[in-house]
Amino acid sequence: MPEPGGATMISADDTTTGGDEGEFLTRAEAAAFLSAMGVRMKTATLARLWSTASDGPPVRHIRSKPYYPQRLLGDWGRAQISDLRTGAPPAAQGRRRG
Repeated sequence: MPEPGGATMISADDTTTGGDEGEFLTRAEAAAFLSAMGVRMKTATLARLWSTASDGPPVRHIRSKPYYPQRLLGDWGRAQISDLRTGAPPAAQGRRRG
């Protein structure tokens, strides 16, 4: 399904995932999507999170290329944003000197 500009968008419906994950985003598109949510993250950081940590966003690989399911990426991005704070947490206040 070609998009304007010749790009081909891949959606989870094109695979046998069994779930509604929305469209699959490339790593650059995922970084832009997260940035629009207020979670700034470079493509290199997304790659590092996938390769070295288990706390990165969900990703599927299609022929060795990473694609991020948009709905799951949005859920992960929202989980990265903390509640509004008015001061340091109690554990950090105990470490203050002076």
